[in-house]
Amino acid sequence: MRRRTLSLAWPVAALLALAGCVSTPGTGTVPSAVPSTSAAPVARVCAAPAAGPAQAPAGAVTVDPAVVGDLATKTLDSPPHTTFWLRPGTHTLKPDRYAQVVPKEGDVYLGAPGAVLDGRKVNAYAFSGPATGVVIRDLTVQHFVAPPDEGVVNHDSADGWVIDHATVQENSGAGLMAGAHQQVRDSCLRANGQYGMNAYKGTGALTGLVLEGNEITGNNTDDWEHRRPGCGCSGGVKFWAVNGADVRGNWVHDNRGAGLWADTNNNDFLIEDNVIEANDGPALIYEISYNAVIRNNTIRRNTWVEGRAYADRGDDFPYGSVYVSESGGEPRIPARTNKIDIYGNLLDDNFSGITLWENADRFCNSPANTSSGDCTLLVKSAGSCVRPGIAAAPLYDDCRWRTQRVDIHDNRFVLGADAAECPGSCGRMALLSNYGTYPDWSPYQGDRVADAITFKQQNVWHDNLYVGPWSFVVHDASQTIDYARWRDTPYQQDAGSTYRPGDGDYDG
Repeated sequence: MRRRTLSLAWPVAALLALAGCVSTPGTGTVPSAVPSTSAAPVARVCAAPAAGPAQAPAGAVTVDPAVVGDLATKTLDSPPHTTFWLRPGTHTLKPDRYAQVVPKEGDVYLGAPGAVLDGRKVNAYAFSGPATGVVIRDLTVQHFVAPPDEGVVNHDSADGWVIDHATVQENSGAGLMAGAHQQVRDSCLRANGQYGMNAYKGTGALTGLVLEGNEITGNNTDDWEHRRPGCGCSGGVKFWAVNGADVRGNWVHDNRGAGLWADTNNNDFLIEDNVIEANDGPALIYEISYNAVIRNNTIRRNTWVEGRAYADRGDDFPYGSVYVSESGGEPRIPARTNKIDIYGNLLDDNFSGITLWENADRFCNSPANTSSGDCTLLVKSAGSCVRPGIAAAPLYDDCRWRTQRVDIHDNRFVLGADAAECPGSCGRMALLSNYGTYPDWSPYQGDRVADAITFKQQNVWHDNLYVGPWSFVVHDASQTIDYARWRDTPYQQDAGSTYRPGDGDYDG
């Protein structure tokens, strides 16, 4: 799950006012999270959480905060498909690390106004077990101490859960885990120790995930990238091997590390109408994954913390605020698109722009593949990716994750006056690889991958607007060129685009 590292965000120059509604299949029309004004993003869920029902719904089991462990006990004693109404106040579990609520199929948990389930820094997990179709609504869940890489709510990644108008905050590990067809809507995922949500399912397929209208902020308070250097184990939301996800209308901001990070064999993502801002790392990392639509997002002031840290220690790698690492469109893998389509986005005052990167030494069975022995979705057995077969078709292509078929168009890239703080380091677009060297049996040594990603893999920028002093890193990290050369032979990028150098003022 490791890649090259990234950069961070700076003050806003001029924000695009993108307002309106988006149509959501099956749910009608919902508000977009893109701000209606530059100062007022929608999805301010944490500051104004919704209030639950003030009285118990008909037929609901009432849970008393004065009785320690009442919620877990009544869940155990009730049949499936029971609705539980938690009275106002702080509810607790028994003072045992492994005391937890284990729902049955279809159970519903409703919080009254002011209802909180508090782990008191004693209990590891809040809701766990294999039951499907569980609903948690209008409830605050806080102060649980899950271990790293584990989660507090839906600990066992059961399928079909709905997390709606909930607040999950100040927990260790991940606030949420995710199962197939899980929906997380209009919720506050705040200040959790590792992730707001860790979308990982150890067994079975994680498909049909929906993350909509949430505020995801201040996560990774335990700073896991420093505690485990190179772990790739932090951020607002991490997605692992998710096949089909809609991520729309969220406000993802001020997380330590990346805002959204799809890592290892994800496919078929729609990421739209989000505001992603002021994260220490990239707004979005899409790593060794496939087929995505990334559209109509407002991405601003990301990557400044990490970017400056890398620059300060002399690492000049052009880590973009949208970072596509060994990922691309693959028609052989079913999805709603057969490319990575990045369009209609505003990237405003980020440390850098969009980077398309492919590590020449990272492929199945290479010691340089840091994704724990995973192989691509195109190879049935990772054991086949060895010499001599890997040197010839089809394994030569199929044993590596390729950055290919990435279409970057109709976006606005805006740099402000703060670009002067990092001359030559920020304000870069990049299309590059490294010189292949490792291991000695690799068929990808030399400039083979750099040539392929630059000229042969259908990666194209076109019809974009650039405002401010942009530069372009192409082929390898040693080659930084200007806009004119970027458009000229042999690169021929950004046909139909407009370049307005200057102080970054943007009038729309």
